[in-house]
Amino acid sequence: MLWLPLQIAAANTYVEGVDYVKIAGIPESKTPVVREFFSYNCGHCYRQDPFFEQTAHLLGDDVSFERTPVGAGRTSWILSQEAYYLAQKFSVTKQVHGNIFSRIHEKEGAFTRPEQLKDFFVSQGLDGKDVEAAMNSADAKLALMNYDTQAQLAEIRGVPSIVVNGKYLVKNPGKTPEDLVKLVKYLNSLPE
Repeated sequence: MLWLPLQIAAANTYVEGVDYVKIAGIPESKTPVVREFFSYNCGHCYRQDPFFEQTAHLLGDDVSFERTPVGAGRTSWILSQEAYYLAQKFSVTKQVHGNIFSRIHEKEGAFTRPEQLKDFFVSQGLDGKDVEAAMNSADAKLALMNYDTQAQLAEIRGVPSIVVNGKYLVKNPGKTPEDLVKLVKYLNSLPE
């Protein structure tokens, strides 16, 4: 009988308010979903990207790993949101995600003008007219508004931030991707 209390104690190793907080949330079309709120301009996001990439790999097909870029009302951050939109629109996210971080943090710095964003995507093999048309589209404006709405609903106060299933904001992701995966599995096990 002694093993039962130990088993229960092991199952309850996460504490609401310490490891995660429940938020009003964002509607997710599918669960389970882990959503990273980030900015290409954020140095911490840049350094943490391998951590989150490894976490996504460990989650496998059981959990959808999504990203939402945060603009925070800053021109260069909004251009980075647009970079993410363009990567998604042209289905080149895997190809350019690391390149955008590298361009900003190791090479030329943040995007400060739309022309720089266009030139970057042309350098990645896309057609300039297609990129420009996408940048000026109503879809682009709606996508950026959607990103901002998601960040507001998820109560994002800084990046990178992780939200699980649209309702749990992770406060303590742990020291390793495996730690974060365990927390995600725990949050996925909580009753609706």
